[in-house]
Amino acid sequence: MWNFVQSKIPISISRVNQVDAARLDVEMSGMLKEQLVKVFSLMKPGMLFQYEAELDAFLEFLIWRFSIWVDKPTPGIALMNLRYRDERAVESRDKVRTGLEGPGLTVAQKIWYCVATVGGQYFWARLQSFSAFRRWGDTEQRPLARRLWSLIQRIEGVYKAASFGNLLIFLCTGRYRNLIERALRARLVYGSPNMNRAVSFEYMNRQLVWNEFSEMLLLLLPLLNSSSVKNLLRPFSNDKSSSSAEDDTLCPVCQASPTTPFVALPCQHRYCYYCLRTRCAAAPSFRCSRCSEPVVAMQRHGGVSTE
Repeated sequence: MWNFVQSKIPISISRVNQVDAARLDVEMSGMLKEQLVKVFSLMKPGMLFQYEAELDAFLEFLIWRFSIWVDKPTPGIALMNLRYRDERAVESRDKVRTGLEGPGLTVAQKIWYCVATVGGQYFWARLQSFSAFRRWGDTEQRPLARRLWSLIQRIEGVYKAASFGNLLIFLCTGRYRNLIERALRARLVYGSPNMNRAVSFEYMNRQLVWNEFSEMLLLLLPLLNSSSVKNLLRPFSNDKSSSSAEDDTLCPVCQASPTTPFVALPCQHRYCYYCLRTRCAAAPSFRCSRCSEPVVAMQRHGGVSTE
């Protein structure tokens, strides 16, 4: 009788899926925070800002309580068709064949996950805000305060260096996105072998295009001359029934009756003094908003011209 050794089929978990899952969890936390802030919108202004660290910790605890604690993935991990697996239990067994089998996190791993992600982040945020408020880094402070500030900076530097090293290892091996997962030996694997990605690329492409388009508009709009755009769109406007006499009585910039009327030279169109003065100061080549003729000077209505 032949004894066949069951071979282990290696499987590679997409690094993009794991990174996107972390990003989606951040977006979910931001959406919950935005809705919670609206609930307290009638409170005293600035009061909610004082408890922002507690609010973030509370939201992170809620996500952990209704996902990791009950053996369910977080929203971002679920959208990427992933789940947490106890890598220690998998390594002690030789029954893993496809790379997807294996138990979830133990109770101890779940508790330590909460302590590190919720409690650790809250404690560090409060420590940094307290030290900055007390100005521990100032030279006038006591030596103990300066030492504590230096210790905080060193710890932060070491953590960032370790996180960067873990990122390089993650890009090479595809395991353990952050230091917490590496310390707990909690690895992300596919929840189902038949669905590798739950988010459509079409939606992601639309989001990227919209972000780039909005950034382009934010860059170009301040460079546009509003009067030139108005003159360009004037032939397409629907308000063509008003008479020229009615238009001449209003300032073409603020559309109000000029309290201190000035006229643009040489076209003689009436403006408010401040509207015309600010436009000429902002753009030396300012053109009249009515006739698009260059304005070379301004004159008080019925007075002496001003260059």
